[in-house]
Amino acid sequence: MAYAPSKIHALSSALVVGLLLCLPAAGQTATQQKAKSKIPPGFSALFNGKDLSGWRGRPHLDPSKEAAMEKQQLAAQQKAWDADVAQHWRVENGEIINDGHGAFLTTNESFGDMELWLDYRTVAQADSGIYLRATPQVQIWDTTEAGGKWNIGADKGSGGLWNNQKHARHPLKLADKPFGEWNRMRIVMLGEHVSVWLNGQQTVDHTPLENFWDRSKPLAARGPVQLQTHGGEIRFRNIFVKRFTDIEANQLLAKQQAKEFHSIFNGNDFEGWTGAVDNYEVVDGTVRCKAGAGGNLFTTKTYADFVVRFEFKLPPGGNNGLAIRYPGTGNPAYDAMCELQVLENTHPKYANLKEYQFHGSIYGQHPAHRGYLREVGKWNFQEVRVQGSLIHVVLNGTTILHQDVSQLGDPIDGQKHPGKTLTSGHFGFAGHNDPVQFRNIQMRNL
Repeated sequence: MAYAPSKIHALSSALVVGLLLCLPAAGQTATQQKAKSKIPPGFSALFNGKDLSGWRGRPHLDPSKEAAMEKQQLAAQQKAWDADVAQHWRVENGEIINDGHGAFLTTNESFGDMELWLDYRTVAQADSGIYLRATPQVQIWDTTEAGGKWNIGADKGSGGLWNNQKHARHPLKLADKPFGEWNRMRIVMLGEHVSVWLNGQQTVDHTPLENFWDRSKPLAARGPVQLQTHGGEIRFRNIFVKRFTDIEANQLLAKQQAKEFHSIFNGNDFEGWTGAVDNYEVVDGTVRCKAGAGGNLFTTKTYADFVVRFEFKLPPGGNNGLAIRYPGTGNPAYDAMCELQVLENTHPKYANLKEYQFHGSIYGQHPAHRGYLREVGKWNFQEVRVQGSLIHVVLNGTTILHQDVSQLGDPIDGQKHPGKTLTSGHFGFAGHNDPVQFRNIQMRNL
């Protein structure tokens, strides 16, 4: 069943309002607010209120360096990190307390798309934060002038993505409570995009958290949560997490700028589409290429600059493609501006793929970043922006391709791509015999 944007918006709004009602107001003093809040529906507790079960020690460290350690080396290192945690972290009265020193408290579990809630209370001169996917960070610090860090943005408040360089790093507003009061932080992660609310006020609005460790690559698809310690006592409590399903994550992603998009597939038939119509079918509100069939199904309308978003589901080894500015005839990989790969590239039969053949790549011309497809059988959410000669692809909330095709040299596949300079054309799907499904196909003209 296709999701109407208005219904998605209503669902998301109801979810947010319902969750906000589950926990008491942030910012109250310890005597005004109970130390333990009830776990909100759909969430689980990351801290049991008694000990540090489910947590380990880990410092500020590039995940790739940890992954490169030999098994015995990592075990010895982990033992040392845990011993460091035992010296500087403790649990008292349902609170995790750190003295301002030591390795960071780190979840054993890694997380992808999620919503995280926690309360914290800190002191003057303290500087802390929340690492997401082992990457710095949602900032927590002394925001007073006496704290001595106004020169680097402390006056803007906590709750920003302080280590960003390209995208917004400062919070949208100052929302910190005075020292001695508890702050409540709510973090939503969708792909690389982060939204933050501090004490009920939004400080980050769906902004990419940059990969601090290698800014040429997107943020990792999964990773642990870390509670940073840096220079002063900080206390945490009521740490809850909700792990989003693919459906929930897609609904929240679709909510972004939903009013600016319009549907180009009615969920019932191929009105507004042409080409290899007989090789595709409408199944439960989705477009599906027939098994053993293929060809190009494309819109009757043409588009110049546009943003298209949709959900897709790949069967094992499934292969399809997006025809971008397709002239209506020929092979989209060469005769259109380009074909963007839609491919379940983890299948063994694709063990020897060229770099330009992985999902999201500009076929034959430029590779996309890998590792951001969901498990086979789950729905993915993708958005493609085509503006002039620039193509920008966001898969499940993470940018996997950003390329100006006019800046590319000779095609790396050694073939001619005469359609590369087209400034308008049809949008469509280039089927390759597999039952790949698409739904909620939305278009926005630029």
